[in-house]
Amino acid sequence: MRRPRLLRHAAAALALSPATLIVLVVYVGCAIWSIRISMTASRILPSDRFVGLRQYETLLANTRWEVSVVNLAVFGGLFVLLALALGFLLAILIDEKVRGENLFRSLFLYPFSMSFIVTGLVWQWLLNPSLGIQKLGRDLGFPDFRFDWIVDQQMVIFTVVIAAVWHGAGLVMAIALAGLRGIDAEIWKAIRVDGIPTWRAYVSVILPMLGGSLATATVLLAISVVRLYDLVVAMTNGGPGLASEVPAKFVIDHLFDRQNIGLATAATTVMLITVLAVVAPWLYAQQRGRTA
Repeated sequence: MRRPRLLRHAAAALALSPATLIVLVVYVGCAIWSIRISMTASRILPSDRFVGLRQYETLLANTRWEVSVVNLAVFGGLFVLLALALGFLLAILIDEKVRGENLFRSLFLYPFSMSFIVTGLVWQWLLNPSLGIQKLGRDLGFPDFRFDWIVDQQMVIFTVVIAAVWHGAGLVMAIALAGLRGIDAEIWKAIRVDGIPTWRAYVSVILPMLGGSLATATVLLAISVVRLYDLVVAMTNGGPGLASEVPAKFVIDHLFDRQNIGLATAATTVMLITVLAVVAPWLYAQQRGRTA
């Protein structure tokens, strides 16, 4: 019995070896290489001249980097909260067995099927003061109507949030709806017998039961936050000025346009450390929950 089990384990390890090798070489290897390069004086080409933490000092003193981090924090908090709230509400709406359920489900999920580039271009047109919503309002007889957030330095980051929520809420809806459809019918019968209001039932009973589904949705949305780049480029290209700059755009611009590999890799290392600092406690809590 022991020999066949070892053979099965060996076969599984052999089957997983290509994926393991890719993870080690592409992800871990490139991460280590980036950290090493971030401690050198690399510019157009990689250099072996060690400068210690000088690139990180330059990065933390860079106003553009500071603005991009603040923008990402604002965007990330609003995007995750609003996408979760809107997606959950849409899932509740569809779960009420409305007519045309398949149509509504397709309409709500459709934006997620588009790339962020397409989403950004669509919302750039909609928010353009001379072409989109503002022009429509004025053409309808409201000459003082204004909705020019996309060219307002104080409000432009919120236009990116609007576009991202429109794109991501459908994913949350699909995940939450799958969780709602998995709720035992007996629970709903007990809720009705006890006379609990529907809104209270969703908040106090159903929502805690969907913890796993909503956690999955949160992780997927958080990944979109960290790699936010194409949506910003398509909508605003980081403008006006630096008002919608984000870390990923900072990295790409310094890597290719400004040809400063050392500073770009220092920025990617800071992003990696930040992600690990957020993810590690969550993974630890998940592991403790399984072993408890």
